[in-house]
Formats: sequence, structure tokens, C-alpha cells
Amino acid sequence: MIRTLPVEPTAHPWFAHPTVVVMERLLEAAGTPQGRPVLVAVDGRQGGGKTTVAARLAEFVPLSVTVHTDDVAWWESFFGWDELMAEGILEPLRRGQDVDYRPPAWALRAREGSIVVPATAPLVIIEGVGSSRRSLAPLLDASVWVQSDWDEANRRGIARDGGGHAATDFWWEWDAEEQPFLAEDRPWERADIVACGTPALAGVEYDAANDLIVGPSLRP
Repeated sequence: MIRTLPVEPTAHPWFAHPTVVVMERLLEAAGTPQGRPVLVAVDGRQGGGKTTVAARLAEFVPLSVTVHTDDVAWWESFFGWDELMAEGILEPLRRGQDVDYRPPAWALRAREGSIVVPATAPLVIIEGVGSSRRSLAPLLDASVWVQSDWDEANRRGIARDGGGHAATDFWWEWDAEEQPFLAEDRPWERADIVACGTPALAGVEYDAANDLIVGPSLRP
């Protein structure tokens, strides 16, 4: 059984669906914008399986591009990057313009490269905690909330960051800001699809290579 944040309702019951069917449902919800990519957010807790879900969905749309919020937020505050995402990525794409964006911290800290997204991409997935936040929702066509088990997301995240005291301390520093942010923003209430990021705990049989675990809408 999945244990979520106290303020987050648990999606139940869960069902296994072929990933291609989930992608079709998501594109149907997004509609067919003309002259620009479909813009979809994949949101959820840190360590909760967002990157995996985003990658699985992107496989079914050739030439799709995934933008990670961590790149836009690099050396910014944990959640104070929404204007950068809007002005640097989403608004140009909605105008049908190519993106070649260097967030301010990249220049200040001499990070090489840029975030490149061609306007001809059929689908752009914005992946990361807060990607479907209220301030960005008007610029998106659809969103996915990736619900995950609290304990498993914590375990994964700390292990991913290398384990040990430093990783644990950073994780709980992040969590101290993530929890109130999500509690106030409630992105699951805007999601077109609710997917499970910790499927082994969902209590359903599934084909790990071909299925996603999906729950009912959490919209009020």
C-alpha cells in the first residue's frame, strides 16, 4: 500500500495500462496545438519516479524533447525558478520559437552549453518537482502527477545522491521546502493523468516493460 503526504489523497484503486494507451490519453487531454509542440508536465515528489515515467511516455513520440526543471533551477532556490521556466522555455515554445536558453546561473558559474528545444518537436515534456505548478499551468497543455510511496521515494532519493550523511542532510533540507510547497500548490488536483512512481507497492500485477500503473483522477 502506498503511503503519501498527509495532504495528498491516495489514488485508489490502481490499474495497469499499456504505456502507449496512457500516452494516447494524455495527448487527447492536451489537444492539438498548431505551429508549436504539445507541452506536458510530469510532476511529483523528488525521488518518486518522475524521470522514469517521463522517459517511458517520451518513447512513444519520436523526436520529443524532455526538459528537466533541475537544469533551469540549477543554483537557484529550490522552487523559485518558475519565471525562468516561463520566460526561457514555455513562452517561446508557445509562440512557435526555437529555444536555446542559458539560465542566469549557468553564465555566472561558467556552466557550458544551453537548453535547446526546437519548435518543431512534436512533444516537449517538462519533468521535475513543481513542473505543473499553479503559476505555470496556463502555459501547459496537460500534466501528469506521479504519486509515490513516501518511504520509498526518500530511500531512492538519498541513495541516488550517494547515501551517507551529506546526502541525507541535503535530502531533508529539500524535503523541508518540498512538503509545504506541494501542500500549498496541490498539483495533483490539476493532473490529467495520475501515474504510480513506485509500482511494486501498488498491489497490482503489471508488465514492467510495457505498462504504467494509473489511478483515478485526484481533481476535486
